[in-house]
Amino acid sequence: MDKIRCVWAGNDALYQAYHDEEWGRPEHDEQKLFELLILEGFQAGLSWITILRKREDFRSCFEQFDYRKLAEWNDQQLEACMLNTKIIRNRLKINAVKTNAQAFMKIQEKFGSFERYIWSFVDFQPIKNHFNQPNELPAATELSMEISRSLKKAGFKFIGPTIVYAFMQASGMVNDHVKNCFCY
Repeated sequence: MDKIRCVWAGNDALYQAYHDEEWGRPEHDEQKLFELLILEGFQAGLSWITILRKREDFRSCFEQFDYRKLAEWNDQQLEACMLNTKIIRNRLKINAVKTNAQAFMKIQEKFGSFERYIWSFVDFQPIKNHFNQPNELPAATELSMEISRSLKKAGFKFIGPTIVYAFMQASGMVNDHVKNCFCY
């Protein structure tokens, strides 16, 4: 018997595995949270499946999203990414990886961990929404706007309210699986 999933998972096996095993599940690992932030920034203006299909190439290019290493990257390392045809080659987004790694570490220093900082916005508990149809899901919320402002103030780039809300969904800060989805 087929599982009932959120419509966006479609019939693509990669997309379905992402939906079933990752999206909406609470993530607390620092490096995985950083990866999600970066990938959501790269996704801006594109479809998530495009990023998902390139995720391993992004990981390879960006040192498995080791923010400690990325914070120390030099111009030559950033420029090498611009030549990598396997990832999205947007100079502003690529340069933001280093900037965001540095901002990520500053938040860790200030709050003890990025996880503690980001999850404090939802009182350390996922928000479980109760949507019946995918068209009910918001692109951004007041909370994603608040988090976006906070991240921008901390020095992050490519972190607008829509990107933040997508990050919140991906990291499980909000559960936006529709009610008839088996992951709800």
